[in-house]
Amino acid sequence: MDLSWTDHPLTRRRTLAAATGLAVGALLPHGPALATAAAYTNPVIWQDFADIDVIRVGDTYYASASTMHYSPGAPVLRSYDLVNWEIAGHSVPVLDFGAKYDLNGARGYVRGIWASSLAYRPSNRTFYWLGQIDFARTYIYTATAVEGPWNRLTTISTPYYDAGLLVDSDDTLYVAYGNTTISVAQLSPDGRSQVRTQEVFRTPSSVGTLEGARFYKINGQYYIFLTRPANGQYILKSSSGPFGPYTMRQVLLDLRGPIPGGGVPHQGGLVRTQSGAWYYLAFVDAYPGGRMPALAPVTWTADGWPVVQLDNGAWGTSYPRPAVPTPPRQVTPMTGVDTFDGTALKPRWEWNHNPDPTKWSVGNGLTLRTATVTQDLYWARNTLTHRIQGPTSTATVQLDHAAMRDGDRAGLALLRDSSAWIGLKRDGGVTRVVMVSGPTMDTNWNTTHTGTELASAPVPGGRIWLRASADIRPGAPRPGTFSYSTDGTTFTRLGPAFSMGNDWRFFMGYRFALFNHATQALGGSVRVTQFELSTP
Repeated sequence: MDLSWTDHPLTRRRTLAAATGLAVGALLPHGPALATAAAYTNPVIWQDFADIDVIRVGDTYYASASTMHYSPGAPVLRSYDLVNWEIAGHSVPVLDFGAKYDLNGARGYVRGIWASSLAYRPSNRTFYWLGQIDFARTYIYTATAVEGPWNRLTTISTPYYDAGLLVDSDDTLYVAYGNTTISVAQLSPDGRSQVRTQEVFRTPSSVGTLEGARFYKINGQYYIFLTRPANGQYILKSSSGPFGPYTMRQVLLDLRGPIPGGGVPHQGGLVRTQSGAWYYLAFVDAYPGGRMPALAPVTWTADGWPVVQLDNGAWGTSYPRPAVPTPPRQVTPMTGVDTFDGTALKPRWEWNHNPDPTKWSVGNGLTLRTATVTQDLYWARNTLTHRIQGPTSTATVQLDHAAMRDGDRAGLALLRDSSAWIGLKRDGGVTRVVMVSGPTMDTNWNTTHTGTELASAPVPGGRIWLRASADIRPGAPRPGTFSYSTDGTTFTRLGPAFSMGNDWRFFMGYRFALFNHATQALGGSVRVTQFELSTP
């Protein structure tokens, strides 16, 4: 896509990759009067959105992110100012890539939706999502609005690893992809098949690994942005067309990030504002919470190389806000209360693997019917997850448990490869509130322990409030605590603090999770009448 056109939207590739700013030639402001505000603070989103691809279509910005085994996958975020974001929808409605994504005889933990790409094609006014699954093949989904419906356009036999999709100025579709060896593929005009593919760059051994391509055309030059996981960003430039040859330059390496205890900003995308300013939206490794988006302005050298604007030699914790037209409305907050009204879940929610659609419903609360008979939370279908808001936040649920059956387990978890939960156990006609710690997985994501009950209390009546508080400041393991209430006002702490680990290898950060599974027989249910995510 030739970015020299004033109204030509940027495409951005998202992948397990990185990208930094690039732009040359500022454009004159146009459209509504530009609104300027004092400053913004990083991270611009303190929730887990990794491998960002970011684009602008008209006066609206969109970003996409990795979701691994969570369903629906590949969320699309929307903003009018690059600072305030809402979740608008998901590009992959269901992970229909095999039984393991249904928790049916196998599991898809840390597989699924990796770094992928979001683009917009002006010629047909269509959004494109492109990503490879399980190193086997590439899928392309399209929609005319990010809210959906999204439909699968095609499957391509070449797995475009960490791919970036470019819509060129002549409407040709190109894909940059690969790990260390970087290739470019050309797609057919309808985007359904591969016309050719060619290796265009081999990473020098002195650099190591490069991946996570983003593909751009700016002022006639082709750029491929690549990440050196997880501490560097590099860029390739070609003046001879999309197939190169390319020259390489380092954009950043071991740059101090804006989150204390967090990592180096990397693996995101570039976007140009309506007034011609450039920004780089990257993510920061910030476990136990995950990977948090951070924004920095970018300028260009006279010969066309991007430069991230630093603050005292670091990615700034604060910068002047982008000068953009006054937003048409406020975006929907990522925190607050959900009463599960309407006929569908709001896009803030994602299931742990694909759910059984016959075992849940919304409207007058969220009803979770038991979908799995298991002692293992990691095998339980229809576990519904919500990202944790940093640096600290609390989730509170109101739960009607009158329809639970003997052997059922329902509650609120801090979910990752080492988990803990507060919830209800019903056995022998008696219901107790319990705190369970230690459901764990090994590095092959097999369950090694189903957890130990550390505290319990009797439960009167058929309704209870459950609460989990999480500290996700990075740099060390952090505490999660649990409490309950029988009146919604006075909460009683239950069990010891749970240590949320900050290892990166699960990739996704901790999430709040609502679950209900059976250990004896199906048939029971619970109803969540309210979920609230709040910050201090």
